[in-house]
Amino acid sequence: MRKLHLTLATWMLGTGFVHGQNFVEKLTNASNVRMTVTNVGTFGNAFRGYKDGTGNPSGEYPAGSGTEHLFESGIWIGGIDGSGTVRVSTSAYDAPQGYAPGRGGFEFTNSMGGMQEISSLRDNPNFRPEAVSHQDFKSTFTDANLLVPGTSIPISGHTTPMGLEVTMETYNWNYRFSDFFVIANLTIKNVGLETYDDLHIALWANTVVRNINATPAGSGGAVFYSQGGNGFLDSLHMAYCYDATGDVGLTDSYIGQKFLGAEDKNGFKHPDITPGFKDHYNAWIFNNSGQALFFFPTSDPQRYVKMTEGLNQNPCWDDPQGVDCQNGVGMNIQGLLNASGNRSDLVSVGPFSAFAPGDEITLAFAFVMGKKVDDGQPNSANTAAQKARFISNAEWAQVAYNGEDINFNGLLDEGEDRDGNGKITRFILPSPPDAPRMRAVPGDHRIDLFWSRNAEESVDPITQKKDFEGYRVYLSRLGFDVEGSQNLSEDFVRAAEYDLSGNGLFYETGLSDIALPEPLYFAGDTTAYHYHYALEGLPNGWQHAVAVTAFDQGNPDTQLESLESSFLANDVRAFAGTPANPSMKNFPPFVYPNPYYAGAAWEGQSNFQEESRKLVFANLPADCRITITSPAGDVMDQFEHHADYQGGDIRWFQTFAGESAQDRVFSGGEHAWDLLTDQSQILARGLYFYAVQDLLTGELFTGQFTVLK
Repeated sequence: MRKLHLTLATWMLGTGFVHGQNFVEKLTNASNVRMTVTNVGTFGNAFRGYKDGTGNPSGEYPAGSGTEHLFESGIWIGGIDGSGTVRVSTSAYDAPQGYAPGRGGFEFTNSMGGMQEISSLRDNPNFRPEAVSHQDFKSTFTDANLLVPGTSIPISGHTTPMGLEVTMETYNWNYRFSDFFVIANLTIKNVGLETYDDLHIALWANTVVRNINATPAGSGGAVFYSQGGNGFLDSLHMAYCYDATGDVGLTDSYIGQKFLGAEDKNGFKHPDITPGFKDHYNAWIFNNSGQALFFFPTSDPQRYVKMTEGLNQNPCWDDPQGVDCQNGVGMNIQGLLNASGNRSDLVSVGPFSAFAPGDEITLAFAFVMGKKVDDGQPNSANTAAQKARFISNAEWAQVAYNGEDINFNGLLDEGEDRDGNGKITRFILPSPPDAPRMRAVPGDHRIDLFWSRNAEESVDPITQKKDFEGYRVYLSRLGFDVEGSQNLSEDFVRAAEYDLSGNGLFYETGLSDIALPEPLYFAGDTTAYHYHYALEGLPNGWQHAVAVTAFDQGNPDTQLESLESSFLANDVRAFAGTPANPSMKNFPPFVYPNPYYAGAAWEGQSNFQEESRKLVFANLPADCRITITSPAGDVMDQFEHHADYQGGDIRWFQTFAGESAQDRVFSGGEHAWDLLTDQSQILARGLYFYAVQDLLTGELFTGQFTVLK
């Protein structure tokens, strides 16, 4: 059967990438956001290698949904040097094909190392005590090079570098109250000879909200990208984008780029508390320099103007009917931005003054995602009610940044120094118990869940006391994977809950009903499993997402409600089905659904529909060969089945069954087939025969099935 592969090396060769620059890209996977981050200061991957449905997501949310939000993004830094000349360095800007070594606008390079990945989770292989989040990426890059390091390739248009070194750290957490944002924390150091005044720092982005399972990335050319509405929330210092007229019904979400705060040698800076320090929002038609107001800036002076003169400062922003607006550009700017289009936007902050050699500036932005609240209005309405959850998510991102700075004044006030280090510690979130280590074992019409008691040893980072109360078992609703876009935070249904008894909290069920008489161990797994819960009466062949979470008691002293670990920390996709068959004579193999009528309810809709069919062979031996033939004896397809099957040989699982084959578990005696021949031809309607041969015993079974279309 066919297998699908993607290698970054293929892309490197196709774009002229050669040895020298150390280009690395990684994918965030601790949170519910799948965002590509590189070690040259870019975010997203311009749907590179994704147009055929393969490869890493660019900015997907929720994870596994196919709903993309980001084409590409990067940082801009601009200021005025000692001679009065404007200089701007950018890590990304409008480029229809995205990043490539030497391409104009991609002016930062990395020859100093790859990208470090560390985690604050103690059972993560990348655990480091200094980690900030559940998954930190860290890299350092510079604008100092005129050529791509190690090559003779010039960086197009990059002739006057500012002399900057940027250390970028990105953070993401799996907590349910924070799994919808990725924070970029930047430390910018002047390693050149110039002192810059009126320095501004910006986050540029080309955001595109579309569902690539419904509409392949880039299909239809410019039409694919031009369905988004844009806006800016002044009170949150956040640009945003949503799908106004594209894949409506599958793309009910927002993406935002939010400024969180900054600090330089003169102290903390934020538009809400620092006089003269402003944010500037700009947007323009992607890669179109011919517009009067919404034009793509093609030179350093033009880019600097975009960084320092925001649309949100224009009199038409708040009062398009006012005299000042009518005497100026005379446009309803916000109304025009809300209309469908393909735009880049920019969130810039400044000024930073006297940025001298050796000086550093630290600042942070957040990419924030959020599902729309259904208020009965269409996506294009962009109502306040629709944005309510998105705004709440943005506020959580700010809480994460604030950390110990509870009153957000940039000062360490009395009672705020929780860790006792004498300075503001940022990026602190309240912590639920550790996620239990869980194992799912599918069986015939059931899934058995086993988990460890590691969560019971969790220590609250604020009180420094053990804080555990109980467990919750979750099962996805039937058909969650093929109806609309997947979002486990909404698709999970609580199946059971157990908590400690005798403390007057919650239901006081106790844990005895789920406790095993003695720890259980599985082959090749050193984890001791202490608890068991059986999900029974499940239909075979259907995908079920399952998870076990742990929750704490809450803290009345701090008015903090009970917190629960994330679904995403241990969820797996499990398929109930028949176990490996010890005797085909006693338990004959079979096929379902049989007959197959033009499609099965579990298949869903995708842009690879004929490659996403799914017929299941059941009651299979642990190791066998399946041969499918026509009535004339022609072999249609042949493949092997093994008990550790993970569904990696057909497209359906790639489209609908999570992000990795390692996240899927099967019963051992079932194997899905896509109704395509070994030459990838669509199977015609009619009667077909199949033979199952046990590879260990040689035992043979034959049967038949019917395809009706």
